[in-house]
Amino acid sequence: MRRFTDLDQREILALAISLEEEHSRIYSDYAAGLSADYPASAKIFTELGEEENAHRRSLIELFQKKFGDHIPLIRRHDVSGLVRHDPIWMVRPLGIEKVRRQAQAIEEETREFYSSALKRATDADIRKLLGDLIETENHHVGIAQHIADVELTNEARSSEAETSRRSFVLQYVQPGLNGLIDGSISTLAPIFAAAFATHNTWQTFLVGIAASIGAGISMAFAEALSDDGEISGRGNPWLRGSVTGAMTTIGGLGHTMPYLISDFRTATTIAIGVVFIELWIIAGIRSRYMETKFWRAALEVVVGGLIVFAVGILIGSA
Repeated sequence: MRRFTDLDQREILALAISLEEEHSRIYSDYAAGLSADYPASAKIFTELGEEENAHRRSLIELFQKKFGDHIPLIRRHDVSGLVRHDPIWMVRPLGIEKVRRQAQAIEEETREFYSSALKRATDADIRKLLGDLIETENHHVGIAQHIADVELTNEARSSEAETSRRSFVLQYVQPGLNGLIDGSISTLAPIFAAAFATHNTWQTFLVGIAASIGAGISMAFAEALSDDGEISGRGNPWLRGSVTGAMTTIGGLGHTMPYLISDFRTATTIAIGVVFIELWIIAGIRSRYMETKFWRAALEVVVGGLIVFAVGILIGSA
């Protein structure tokens, strides 16, 4: 993946063309999915899709004027810092609140993208077009909020509260949850393999400490280096990395600490109980913040945890 700061003006324009085309198609799918239950909102998304198409044409015309006819293929997943949006537009029936939240997130991200691009642009024509697009995206963010005010009057929240919650989820909940999942599940195999191979609680404790801290450091760097937060709005990368690393370590320490107990059977029984508590906590967090049904989240997490747990026991008992 390329870093956004490494792109030149030609590549930035090419990426902008790709994003505008993607957004136009997403909004068209929103319109198709909402037309039956929310015709007013469907009309708004149709107009937004047409407007994004107009932006794409303007960007292509400017690109041809400055750099020629060949537009390099640069897409969202080719550049670090851009969020990968869940394909909710493929689900029927579409929920207006989910659509509104995602549309607002898309427009906010696009505004930040153009603002960052404007800081790096030196060509007068490019700066002018980027400035006009920023103003348009500001208007689009307001339209996304207006959809909730029209269609979901009794459920609409203030834009400030929504933005605050989204930032909290992106900057703290997601990296913390990723760390907790990794720490709680990935350390199961080495810890229980050591336990059943040695039947020595102190040696198992040392393996658990090493696995937990090592995984925490690894996850901290992986999160911090994966996304600088400039475009995605996910905040300071080292703050996210610290949250991820800390939660990874905590997830591993949970079922490591019981092995301070000298009796192997007692320590292992408590450690297994802690594992199930950890998995239920993870399922609860996913259900609350990631809009996943609790029983589905629990099934996914518990099944994954049990597989890793079984692998650790089988290897340790071999």
